[in-house]
Amino acid sequence: MMDAEKARASAWFRELRDQIVAAFEGLEDSHAAGPLTDMATGRFEVTETKRHSDDGSDAGGGLMSVMRGGRVFEKVGVNVSTVYGTLGTAAQKAMAARGVPGIAENPQFWASGISLVAHMQNPNCPAVHMNTRMFWTPGAWWFGGGSDLNPCIEFDEDTAHFHATQKAHLDPHDEAHYPRLKAWADEYFYIPHRSRARGVGGIFMDDQNSGDWEADFALTQDIGRAFLPAYLPLVEKRRVMPFGAAEKDVQLVHRGLYAEYNLVYDRGTKFGLATGHDANAVLMSLPPLAKWV
Repeated sequence: MMDAEKARASAWFRELRDQIVAAFEGLEDSHAAGPLTDMATGRFEVTETKRHSDDGSDAGGGLMSVMRGGRVFEKVGVNVSTVYGTLGTAAQKAMAARGVPGIAENPQFWASGISLVAHMQNPNCPAVHMNTRMFWTPGAWWFGGGSDLNPCIEFDEDTAHFHATQKAHLDPHDEAHYPRLKAWADEYFYIPHRSRARGVGGIFMDDQNSGDWEADFALTQDIGRAFLPAYLPLVEKRRVMPFGAAEKDVQLVHRGLYAEYNLVYDRGTKFGLATGHDANAVLMSLPPLAKWV
């Protein structure tokens, strides 16, 4: 049943959540120069989420932490959850199509993870997405996730820093990981109907099972540990930059791309809605405002 491993993974995702929430509130506190310093300091609103099986029994839940209208963050959500139960018919078919063994015979599952999306006040600050997760069924287990940068106004040095930090955290595990996970992110976060990527990439993996749970868990932890040093310096640098209506318009149009991707293609969004998780938590990733032209 891997109960000890599940408990460790779930505890790690909660620990990472706590670190990120504290760091993001710290950015709100330290914003002392540049636009919007006269606004109230943003704080996370934390809501416990609950999931129930069809018969009403407990099926897990988590914490939804959302900050709206801050000085730095226009909307940011950091969610953690641990859910379990029986996969529905659609989810069973999706898992079977991915080659997960034994789903038809025993459709039980357990999943835990952290999911984060940040939409920024200043258009010069890049939006960002990060998630890591562990999934278990009686016939298989795996890890997945990554992080990717979504600037509406691109700065080459920011992209370089974001990628270099991730590479530095992955290389100690295996120098083949970073190029493989970067290429995977480039493919996964592509928007076919727009013929473009939604951002400047990052790293992504799914179905990570090398046969060594400890090694795969350590890799997943370092994907999470890479996030704050990859992202915080970019926000600190760009939040002081002036912006006007033209830059805000560019931001709103770019957010439309983000919304389209999440609603049409994102596997996590589809799984969360299909398995009956709190819809507000699943759709937390959507921007507060967007524009289509």
